[in-house]
Amino acid sequence: MALVAVLGVGGYLLNGSGNTRATAAESNPSTPSAAGSGGASTAGSSSPGAPRSAASPSASKSAPASTSASASASTAALLPTSWPSSGPGTYTYATGTTKRYGTGTLKRYKVAVENGLGISAALFASEVDAVLDNTKQGWSAGGLWSFQRVDSGPVAFTIYLASPETTDRRCQTFGITTIFEVLKGGVNCSNSGNQVAENVARWIDLTPAYKGQADLYHALAINHEVGHSLGHNHVTCAGVGDPAPVMMQQLKGMKGCVDNGWPYSTSGTYITGPAAP
Repeated sequence: MALVAVLGVGGYLLNGSGNTRATAAESNPSTPSAAGSGGASTAGSSSPGAPRSAASPSASKSAPASTSASASASTAALLPTSWPSSGPGTYTYATGTTKRYGTGTLKRYKVAVENGLGISAALFASEVDAVLDNTKQGWSAGGLWSFQRVDSGPVAFTIYLASPETTDRRCQTFGITTIFEVLKGGVNCSNSGNQVAENVARWIDLTPAYKGQADLYHALAINHEVGHSLGHNHVTCAGVGDPAPVMMQQLKGMKGCVDNGWPYSTSGTYITGPAAP
C-alpha cells in the first residue's frame, strides 16, 4: 500500500507536535507534478488509486526487476534494533546542500528526524539522498524530475522520520486514521504534497516481504511516498512474475509480483501496472 500511501518539510506545528517554524513551501506547497495527484495516501490505505496521468512516463509490464538492492552501501547495521513508540514531536534537520541530480523539473527537499529515535539526521538523510539521487532507477531516471536536498529556503516537500505515534498524529491530519490496522507498529503516509511521513517502526523492522532487504525496502518506502508528492496514484501488479511497481500498495500483498523498490528497471523502463481498484 502506500506506506500513506501505506506501503507502509523547516518545521511547522502539526497537531501539537513539531517545530513552529514553517518554510514558505510548506505553508503554501506547490502543485505536486505532471502526474496529477489526489489527496492523502497511505500504503495500506483503503482509498482507491486513480488512473495514471498521461503525463506519466511510458511503461512496460514486462520490465525486468531491479538487480540492485540499494542505491548505496547498506546502512542497516548502523540502525538501532528497537524504537520508541512515541516521541517529543520535535525534529533535527539534516544540514548541508547536495548537488542537483537529474535534468527535469527541480524538486528541493528537506530531511528531518524526530529527536529520541537513536538515528541521526545525517544517517537518515544519507539514505534518502541515495534513493532520490539515483538517476538510473529513481524518479529522475525518466527525465521529468531532478532532486536536491537543502537545509534552508522553500522546498517541494520534507521527509520526516518519526515514532509510530507521532507518525500517526501527522497522518491523521491528512485524513488517514488506519496506520496501525495494517501492520504492528504502523505504516508510512503522505499528504500527496509537501509532507512525507516515514515511520521508524517500518524503517527498522521493515515489512514481511522485505525482511533482510533493508536497503531495498528503504528505497521502496521513499520512492512510494515521494511518488505521491510527484502526483502518482496507486497501481497494482501488471502480471505474475513482474516487478512490483513502487506505487503499488505492496503491504496489501504482492499479487504475484516480485520485490522491487525502484520506479525504473535497470534497462530504464518505467515499472507500473493497472490503476488500483
